[in-house]
Amino acid sequence: MGARAAVLAGLGSYLPPGRMTNEELSRRLDTSDEWIHKRTGIRERRWVDAGVSTSDLAVEAGQRALKSAANGAPDAVGMVILATTTPDYPCPATAPEVATRLGLGTPAAVDMAAGCAGFVYALATGAASIAAGHTEQVLVIGAETLSTIINPADRTTAVIFADGAGAVVLRSGTADEPGAILTVDLGSDGTGKDLATIPAGGSRQRSSRQVAAPDDRFLHVRGKEIFAQAVRRMGQSATAVLGTAGWSVDQLDHLVGHQANLRILHALAQQLGLDKRRVVSNIEQVGNTSAASIPLALADAAAQNRFLPRDRLLLTAFGAGLCWASAALTWPQITPA
Repeated sequence: MGARAAVLAGLGSYLPPGRMTNEELSRRLDTSDEWIHKRTGIRERRWVDAGVSTSDLAVEAGQRALKSAANGAPDAVGMVILATTTPDYPCPATAPEVATRLGLGTPAAVDMAAGCAGFVYALATGAASIAAGHTEQVLVIGAETLSTIINPADRTTAVIFADGAGAVVLRSGTADEPGAILTVDLGSDGTGKDLATIPAGGSRQRSSRQVAAPDDRFLHVRGKEIFAQAVRRMGQSATAVLGTAGWSVDQLDHLVGHQANLRILHALAQQLGLDKRRVVSNIEQVGNTSAASIPLALADAAAQNRFLPRDRLLLTAFGAGLCWASAALTWPQITPA
């Protein structure tokens, strides 16, 4: 029997119904479907309706992941980790409310703020808690309402970012089981904090006693620099995880990267020497959903029966902070909800 480990036991996803296509965006911005798709790989994205928050999406995805796991008693989940850049409030954290609305009793519940790398950070944290024997089950959710923090008149961000949520249930098991989280790699570099930032709203701006400019309430991204950093950092992190797992690139069945930009995913595959056909991507339909992107991609690929039990998967992500994260796992017998 293998060592105690966290095992993927449930998978769920949720996308808000409101679609925003490239054609619709081109009517309000100086852009076109061709321009957007060529540079990002995106055709459409989902945006929430007025009054819908991140917790609403997180609850939907969480319910589906619990259903997928055929979870038993509500108190079986000992921890809820919500990865998000768009919490309902600056204070309090959103995860406790999500846990309550899911009927999970009084588990540990915490938000994880690591930008687009948040889901893999949360996955690593949940897996470590299970491996250490602190809890038997963890619900990990990535949920975002990025449409609430982008300037709708900014072509740089409005065409990219989107809303959605994905979740997984982790349970205690052994490292030799399909679905086991085998190894992770996490890193950060604060010297790049200005590459993706919302200047207003935090203690830095508030303590200055200066009134924030309207545009400072929105997300600002330095795209070219982010592109170069993302490919380099995810490549290094992915290589580290492959080495620790003892896998060669040729043995990897699927690369599931953060869905930031299709060109980034293809550049990453080229850097690793991986056939692009093994890269999982659903960015064309959902856009960049930050912390929600990897579980949404997993759920989409699983629903298409793209994964087989014991397939070797590598998850990797890069985001604001700067933060990056990767994880290796084998695929279980699982049906997403």
